[in-house]
Amino acid sequence: MHSSTYDRLHPDIQRWIAKKKWTQLRPLQERAGPVILEGNNDVILAAATASGKTEAAFLPILSRLAERGPEKGIGVLYLSPLKALINDQYLRLREPCTMAGIPIHKWHGDVSQSQKKDVLKGNGGLLLITPESLEALFVNRSTQLRSLFGDLLYIAIDEFHAFIGLERGKQLQSLLYRIDLMIRRSCPRIALSATLGDMKMAAQFLHPGKSDEVIILEDKEGSDSELRMQLRGYVIQDPRSLADEIIAADSNAQEEESLIDHMYRCLRGKDNLVFANSRSFVEILSDQLRRRSENDHVPNEFHPHHGSLSKELREALEKALKKDSPTTAVCTSTLEMGVDIGSVHSVAQIGCAPSVASLRQRWGRSGRRDDHPAVLRIYQREPELDEQSEVPDLLRINLVQNIAMTELALRKWYEPPSISRLHLSTLAHQVLSLIVQHGGVTAQDAFRALCSHGAFRNVPSSLFAQLLHSMGEKEVLLQSKDGTLLLNHKGERLTGHYTFYAVFDTEEEYRVRSEGKTLGTLPIKTAIREGDSIVFAGHRWDIIQISDHEKVIEVMPSKKGKACFAGGGWGFVHTEVLKEMFSIYSGSFIPKYLNLKATELLDQARSTFHYHRLQEHWTLPAGDDTYLFPWIGTAALDALRLMLVEEGIKIKDWGTGYMLTGASEVHLKDTLASLTEATPPSAVYLASYVETKRSQKYHWLLSDELLNEDYASSNLDVDEAIVRLKDIKERAPMTAFPS
Repeated sequence: MHSSTYDRLHPDIQRWIAKKKWTQLRPLQERAGPVILEGNNDVILAAATASGKTEAAFLPILSRLAERGPEKGIGVLYLSPLKALINDQYLRLREPCTMAGIPIHKWHGDVSQSQKKDVLKGNGGLLLITPESLEALFVNRSTQLRSLFGDLLYIAIDEFHAFIGLERGKQLQSLLYRIDLMIRRSCPRIALSATLGDMKMAAQFLHPGKSDEVIILEDKEGSDSELRMQLRGYVIQDPRSLADEIIAADSNAQEEESLIDHMYRCLRGKDNLVFANSRSFVEILSDQLRRRSENDHVPNEFHPHHGSLSKELREALEKALKKDSPTTAVCTSTLEMGVDIGSVHSVAQIGCAPSVASLRQRWGRSGRRDDHPAVLRIYQREPELDEQSEVPDLLRINLVQNIAMTELALRKWYEPPSISRLHLSTLAHQVLSLIVQHGGVTAQDAFRALCSHGAFRNVPSSLFAQLLHSMGEKEVLLQSKDGTLLLNHKGERLTGHYTFYAVFDTEEEYRVRSEGKTLGTLPIKTAIREGDSIVFAGHRWDIIQISDHEKVIEVMPSKKGKACFAGGGWGFVHTEVLKEMFSIYSGSFIPKYLNLKATELLDQARSTFHYHRLQEHWTLPAGDDTYLFPWIGTAALDALRLMLVEEGIKIKDWGTGYMLTGASEVHLKDTLASLTEATPPSAVYLASYVETKRSQKYHWLLSDELLNEDYASSNLDVDEAIVRLKDIKERAPMTAFPS
């Protein structure tokens, strides 16, 4: 092999490459080798799935390990978000490690105590671990950590995008800085990722305060593999249940295949992944596909995969996907990341993916072999229209959102990471962990380790003091006479349980209840209040009461009003997606990947858009009510909504905008004038109106004031809302989306 990078690798690693019969290194591997071998900088390796990122990182990493020989401590710490991915990478790296005489270990909840003792005895090398297990080491093995990690050469972080902006990511940031504090030096961080929206923000997340020194290596060529895709539209009747909705055939063209029939015909006989947006949808889809197999008297190939299933069932399905027998996994996001499931023929997406980055990550699970393209099928269900259908129904919002997200993904745009969130729930957790690690810590030292120099740099000392006070009131910590922070009795019980190591719970879901009868559960992703509407189980409901502590939403049937999509496919949507939607509505471009029905639905949506002159106007009168179309993302949309609510306007939310009930255009214009002329309310003040703020594991440790601060930093963008308010007030005709 003629390669300057290959020539610098350790002979044992070269021997492994020769055994693999490689004739050349990939471009990313050539570029990454010298940088990582020097070991002077943090590095981000960004490339598509199956592009050789792992080898780009570990060929030079293992070479360094092989050169230095056996050491007492761990040489490389590999962090992964998934135990299953650790197991896969362990098998993948075991051969080159063995050939180079490098010990390799995995450490997570399913690893035996005897295997963990081998690590603690000083049998160093490469350690593959989850953030939660690393947290457990800080809590339970604090006296051994300095000797264990004192010889670290690198810290490698896999699926880096899966951490950015989330509680686990903030925990990981904090743990990395605490390692630096402990070994009294900064260890090079190597991040591997497939989809990153903003490289500068990603670098800032990888090493806060040192982002300018992070070297970013992107493999743009490797991500241009062939993609074959189709977005299929379906019109469904108003269903009585989710199952009815799934199996309903196209009501306008009975000769067309139903969604289930098409999936069954196209997926059977191959390995596939089908992504649905909820566990209930996963179960319904897999059940309907299983029944379809039974009706044809053929073996069932369709099986569910989600977080509520046992580990044994999930792993059995993952193994089945690697075998020759055809298998289709119907899953939530559990198979979105890089767990090795072999070569998947195709991916199906039901409705909108949670984000543009998620959509790209999902279709990248297929086409991983050089001789096969990636195959993506998107199935979009739309309601059948009648005389009671409203403008949002006619606009086919979900279909257009799906097209917009697909177009952005094809242009390689992904949501930038959020770095403004306070993450106070995770900060409270890290305070407790730090106290356990050191047996007590002063408030000043804790602030330096976690905030001023650590992961929570946007938390001022005044807010940190409020957090400590709140935690004291909750009886989880106390302060001794000399100022040392110690655990109180509740704190000892909390940190002594194995559930403490994770900073996240399973997704919080609220029970939806009507007249004492539970209708089901749904996750809350956007701000909702009493008086709002939701769509649930195919029907529309008005919210009459919310209990944040009991996680219960009391509802009553509603005759009209499209609802907040908190429990549907919307979730948290970036403004760029709304901008793209506006462009699709106002344009004439018809994507080639739309089937005939999806094209008809898009034409219908555009006709409605132009008929009501929504390209030129922000508002649309509807009797005594007014539609409002702000075309902004969820954070600004929620802020705008709360500002209008404070002015006494009642709102029905449909995802991209509002129905202002009982508010004429004149009333709205006066309200907007009042809002734009007054001093804008703070995001923290607006957060006090939100009744569903307790969404994270340790939010119960926060006072109401701190909850408002935390919610505002994560979910509300007042500045963008104010800009859009002024645009709406001026009502200038729009020939293009406003900048």
